[in-house]
Amino acid sequence: MYKLTCPAEKFNEDNPDYQMILTLIKQHRNKAVPKIRKNMKYYEGNHKILGRTKSDKGAPNNKVVCNHAKDIADTATGYFMSSALTFRCSDENMNLDKLTDAFDTGDVDEVDHDNALDMSRAGCSYEYVFAKPNTTILTSKSLDPRNTFIVYDDTIEENELFAVYYDCVKDDTTGKYKYVAEVLTSKHRHHMVLFSDGSTRNTGDPSDKEEHFMKEIPVILYQNNKDCIGDYEQQIPLMDAYNTLTSDRVNDKEQFLNALLVLYGSRLADDAIDEEGASEVSKALKVLKDNGFLELPTDAKAEYITRTLDESSVETLRKALKEDIYTFSHVPNMADENFAGNTSGVAMEYKLLALENITKTKERYYIKGLKKRIRLYCNYLGMMNISANPSAIIPTFKRGLPKNLLELSQIITNLKGFVSKTTLIQQLPFVEDPEGEMASVEKENAEATKQQQALFGYQPNTPPEGENDENKNKGQDPLANRKVAE
Repeated sequence: MYKLTCPAEKFNEDNPDYQMILTLIKQHRNKAVPKIRKNMKYYEGNHKILGRTKSDKGAPNNKVVCNHAKDIADTATGYFMSSALTFRCSDENMNLDKLTDAFDTGDVDEVDHDNALDMSRAGCSYEYVFAKPNTTILTSKSLDPRNTFIVYDDTIEENELFAVYYDCVKDDTTGKYKYVAEVLTSKHRHHMVLFSDGSTRNTGDPSDKEEHFMKEIPVILYQNNKDCIGDYEQQIPLMDAYNTLTSDRVNDKEQFLNALLVLYGSRLADDAIDEEGASEVSKALKVLKDNGFLELPTDAKAEYITRTLDESSVETLRKALKEDIYTFSHVPNMADENFAGNTSGVAMEYKLLALENITKTKERYYIKGLKKRIRLYCNYLGMMNISANPSAIIPTFKRGLPKNLLELSQIITNLKGFVSKTTLIQQLPFVEDPEGEMASVEKENAEATKQQQALFGYQPNTPPEGENDENKNKGQDPLANRKVAE
């Protein structure tokens, strides 16, 4: 990943240098965007094979796109972020309801899925946390990584200085291209209009600057891995080879169907041109095509000249390329026969071991971004007297796998008494709120106990009146209350 840096002493948070922002935008477009744009094109099905041309204009030129990139990205994203994240708190005195309600209002579940997909495709994703205009409602939005970047200082800590997201727009009145940019610092949001020739507009206008109250830069970077490499980025040459092989295979089939007819000892027709300008050979070919047979003299014969197709070697190469694509991406081919039939949970985990390893890497870097998201939400809610400790909030991920519920229930039963009920309930894929589920179970058990008591006429074991005094004296010395004669 190409990181943009800037010396901290050269950046003024209250009044950023417009020329410096324009230079950084151009650096981002030249150094970081080409790789991301290429990955995005392959996900959308715009592969290299579509631009292939052939010198022989008469030869078939099929362009077949087998979009393994989309299959790999969708599979990896579904496994990593198929279910909404859940949160629990290590502080028993802290209430998470206000924070989770803010997450629901901000549509973070949808943003999480969009972030995971961008991570798989581009190698990274960005999220913008902001308050809706004229309201105090927080919301999150996934930003396009092709138009977003974060600038760091040049120290070893690589502290965040500011973030930029922009759009490239053509000004039809002048014919110039301009960048409409938003620069986010730890305090303010700056609106800028920068032209490609270096000129600016609205410089110093107070309306182009406003406070966002987030207490830190409200843009979050999520990395797919340390180097921000997409899930299929390094397999693009293999995909190109697979597309070329498949396209050439279709071309060979088409040429086989368009084989040449050769006549020995006879002629199909004369090359004369009739009064209407039609060739006699063309007429004869049409009759042959319509009737489907050919009448020849005794010593004549006819045959087609065709190419010999070695289907077995081509099929072997195709399978090898496909296997390499999925093997090196560490994302299994779910349509493979190895995933058919009833497979135990342990066997399935072994088959998905490589995918699980890269998903754990995704999870580790995603948690780093989630911590910043939680801090931003907690900082903003703190202004409304809603206190929350960000360090005490723990996110939980769920894998997008079919579950053997019978096997899972047996595991939970065997671990009962050794593991807390909350942890056991969290293993169930259909339970989103373990704490709420435990409260519902306790309530149902209490109601069932009351119904059972009412059904069998259960009455409290209260002694009749008058027996309480006698029970009080039970076990006492009988001579204790005897009057002593004087």
